Amino acid sequence: MANNLRILVLGTAIYGALGGGALAQEYNFRFQSSDPAGNTNFALQNEWAEMVSEKTDGRVAIEMLPVETIVAHSETQDAVAAGIIDGHFTDTSYFAGKEPAFGLIANPVGAWSDPDQMFDFMENGGGADLMNEMLEPYGLHFIGATTPGLEAFVSKVPLEGVDDLEGLKLRAPEGMVQKVFAAAGAAPVNLPGSEVFTSLDKGVIDAADYNTFSTNEAQGLHDVAKHPVYPGFHSMPLIEVSINKTTWDSLPEDLQTALEESVSEFARYQSQTVKEADMAAVEEAKAGGEITVHDWSDEDRAKFRSIARSQWEEAAQASPNSQKVFDTLSAYLEANGLLAPTN
Repeated sequence: MANNLRILVLGTAIYGALGGGALAQEYNFRFQSSDPAGNTNFALQNEWAEMVSEKTDGRVAIEMLPVETIVAHSETQDAVAAGIIDGHFTDTSYFAGKEPAFGLIANPVGAWSDPDQMFDFMENGGGADLMNEMLEPYGLHFIGATTPGLEAFVSKVPLEGVDDLEGLKLRAPEGMVQKVFAAAGAAPVNLPGSEVFTSLDKGVIDAADYNTFSTNEAQGLHDVAKHPVYPGFHSMPLIEVSINKTTWDSLPEDLQTALEESVSEFARYQSQTVKEADMAAVEEAKAGGEITVHDWSDEDRAKFRSIARSQWEEAAQASPNSQKVFDTLSAYLEANGLLAPTN
């Protein structure tokens, strides 16, 4: 069937053999990821599928498909709505062309210093309600959010706080990230990831927004940029787990709850897995004696967040939903003491 939902009604003889009129149901879903098959995140997503099977006693089976298996990464929203695939595991910002608010909620640069802050915003601060308010008109239901982790920051020069960003030549992707760093006084440039190492090595740039600490270490970036900032202070993408809304509405309540719980538990598992890899890499880097890891104070993190807020405010003007995201996010950060006080 179009939504891959299969209801197996046992024959009368089997009903009798089982001693009752129980209706056995089996749900087989295909979710497409925005990650390739060899990626660590995709391997973790397959573990989520196993978690779902265990949590539902085998009543729900999910097949995870690598990026581009059925449709392009930017087309999964339409594919889920049409029932071509049942759900997706993807970066919400891919759909900002349809609704600018998807871009703002996907990565409000500077908002988060820890994945748990974003998870709490989603689950208790109105984030999940916002996601469904935006997704359901497109035929999707938001189950929950995860993230590949808070990115560290690569730098050739010591960065103790926001003031050290003044005039810093850094690589950052176009859009919100560049705008926030520029507002903080830095001089961002757009470079592909493949050129980051060479540009740092040759002094074309002094710093880079790139990836998590362990990934940066594995790729040798700390060999040429010995002053990383960890934990990071700027970028942490939201990865949504969503399903076809009609399919969701047809699920029994206990399975809906099981799926929500599975994503919440997986999100903590994924972020903890990444954190452990990062911390091991940090300790190894420190032990080598050539790398100085900088950890910004809560005050400087709040100061950067407040600078970033000016760019969120500008982005909020893009659509009514963008304004809702800005208002809800700002209220959460203020309520939790995560914004620097204004003079």
